[in-house]
Amino acid sequence: MQITPSAFNSGLSALQSGQRQVDQAASAIAASSLSGGNPVTAAAQPATPATASQSSASPSADRPSLSESLLALRVGQHEAQAGAKLVKTADEALGTLIDTRA
Repeated sequence: MQITPSAFNSGLSALQSGQRQVDQAASAIAASSLSGGNPVTAAAQPATPATASQSSASPSADRPSLSESLLALRVGQHEAQAGAKLVKTADEALGTLIDTRA
């Protein structure tokens, strides 16, 4: 009977982790679209002393690209779906065990 609580915990953990990853990827996508989205267009602008100092301190260099964010969004979605299926399967197994005992 200890397998079932462990399965619930694992499923819930995977579901929460996937949701966190989806939230982070969605935030990165939103930030990318708000900042102009394409770092190539920002790099193609001529560097003036004002923009050079801004670009070195700019947090946009630390952000992932749009394709990486979309990939992380999809991975998070699959992780959350797998966690939900695990919770559902553990629930069905527990229900079967309870029905068998009753």
